[in-house]
Amino acid sequence: MRDNDRKKRVRFQFTDIAARKVFLAGSFNAWDPSVRPLKKNAEGLWRTTVALEHGVYQYRFIVDGEWKEDPSFQNKLIDGSVAFNSVIVV
Repeated sequence: MRDNDRKKRVRFQFTDIAARKVFLAGSFNAWDPSVRPLKKNAEGLWRTTVALEHGVYQYRFIVDGEWKEDPSFQNKLIDGSVAFNSVIVV
């Protein structure tokens, strides 16, 4: 079985018409805020797709340098401080 056969393409999206840059960081990319930029469409919807193996992942968006949880996703965990990480199960 190839690695790609075990992975599922997962779309992440964030809506902010005024944002200049949006990135995705999470447990799947060592929380690196520069690795996964999102692309913006004309309506202000930022998107990216990540190939993930089955599992549970935590993530946050970085919007113009500010870390934010996913407002459209209700699964959350406290990140060890006073903020929450969004959680996705693949």
